[in-house]
Amino acid sequence: MFGTHDLPPHDLQGLPPQAAALIEQMRQHIAHQADELQRKDREIALREAKIEKISFELARLKRWKFGAKTEAMSAEQRRLFEETLAEDEAGLQAQLDALRAQATEGQGTPAKTPCRPRRQALPEHLRRVEHHHEPENTCCPSQGCGRPMTRIGEDVSERLDIVPAEFFVHRHIYGKWACRCCQVLKQQAAAPEIIDGGMAASGLLAHTLISRFADHLPYYRQEAINARSGVHTPRSTLAAWAGQAGAALMPLYDAHKRFVLNSRVLHADETPVALLDPGAGRTRRAYVWAYARSHHDPTPGVVYDFCPGRGAQYPLAFLAGDEREGLPAWAGTLMTDRYGVYDTVLDERLHPGRRAAACVAHARRKFDELAKAGTSAVGEEAIRRFADLYATERELAGLSDDERRSRRQALARPQWSQLKAWLALERRRVADGGSTAAAIDYTLKHWGALTQYLDDGAVPIDNNHLERQIKPWAMGRKAWMFIGSELAGQRAAVVMSLVQSARMCGHEPLAYLRDVLQRLPTQLNSRIEELLPHRWQPV
Repeated sequence: MFGTHDLPPHDLQGLPPQAAALIEQMRQHIAHQADELQRKDREIALREAKIEKISFELARLKRWKFGAKTEAMSAEQRRLFEETLAEDEAGLQAQLDALRAQATEGQGTPAKTPCRPRRQALPEHLRRVEHHHEPENTCCPSQGCGRPMTRIGEDVSERLDIVPAEFFVHRHIYGKWACRCCQVLKQQAAAPEIIDGGMAASGLLAHTLISRFADHLPYYRQEAINARSGVHTPRSTLAAWAGQAGAALMPLYDAHKRFVLNSRVLHADETPVALLDPGAGRTRRAYVWAYARSHHDPTPGVVYDFCPGRGAQYPLAFLAGDEREGLPAWAGTLMTDRYGVYDTVLDERLHPGRRAAACVAHARRKFDELAKAGTSAVGEEAIRRFADLYATERELAGLSDDERRSRRQALARPQWSQLKAWLALERRRVADGGSTAAAIDYTLKHWGALTQYLDDGAVPIDNNHLERQIKPWAMGRKAWMFIGSELAGQRAAVVMSLVQSARMCGHEPLAYLRDVLQRLPTQLNSRIEELLPHRWQPV
């Protein structure tokens, strides 16, 4: 098409001044439009590059989060970065939505609303604060009508909010009554508390213990949090409260220990914690030994024992019973890993009533390492066979102990027989000293303990149940770094045993501990077991 920019200069000179000015304006307008189009092209290209980059980052985060374990992070890395992944994913998604919204601005077709996942309903027990939103004028806005409109329904949306922890004061007012004739004074006795004469009520004591031993907040951080509410609680005061409350919980801990040891099937494991050694100016390694009732037991419970070492004398002493309290030495099946100390604990010559059960997951992990390294076909085949064993065990989850034993004999025992024959054959094919030979030798060496669960329906297949109960200690040692003394470690074991057992029984830990601390001063020793996590009923 012929345009004004194609006109030769002499032709423009011969035009009238008005026409020449109009043509010049058109030229400037066309040049401005060309510059504007180039600018928009650059913006679109930049926006598309940003969308491509953010989409790539978002896809990579989703691969890490939802991908196969062989392609994703390790279990430890996943625990460390789960929160960061969630934050990054939400941030990238928000940026991507904003860029896409900008890309659709000014276009004729509206942007398609993304499909949002159905949000889980907020808990019914939460307090609701209602905000009513109605039009200022409820008359018909149509021209010529103006009649009052009828309310035909409503839309309700809920948003979750929070009020930070509120400190309040219990005022106990004790009236004084006197007889002027007899000169007699009468007054109600003071309500008993865990700390007589102290300012901390049972709720504040429970909050301090939960913050320290469940949320793993050091006392200096609790001091700062309380200060934001205008309450001064020095860390030394918080520590003193925890010490007195821990001492008050000792009788309940002893009763809980008797309850856990009353089970004929126990899980046992240990985990290291750092213990401060002031004389040496450093920390040394101590251990928390954990014992839990069987995974198949309908009344769960776990008890911790803080010890300065990892020797056999500690589980021996814990399981030895107490003649003074009429508690016999424990007898039954102990599910453990193959740490050598347990051989002494389960020595049939010294303890004829005890039997060893080995954790199948520990045997499986050795083959899993081979499969991940990709250096041995034995590892992949072993993992497949162990998967069949676990699939069988999942089918028996809801059965009674006797039914579970019968089904294990029919289904799992043939699988174990085939596994043993295959491992023995593969062992003859691999060289000594290698990782494959070590994995096979471990399984064959502990075959009797690994298959012990086949003969008793109450015995679980592995020790993973207790490893989950040890996780609070692993989380705590990252927060408070070390235990200050052996007494502090024992006190932590007392509180965490009760708190973790309350969680296992489905109780909210703060509500449980608050009620227990309130009732302990008046609870009869003969009825102390009513406050155990598996028997506790809120008043």
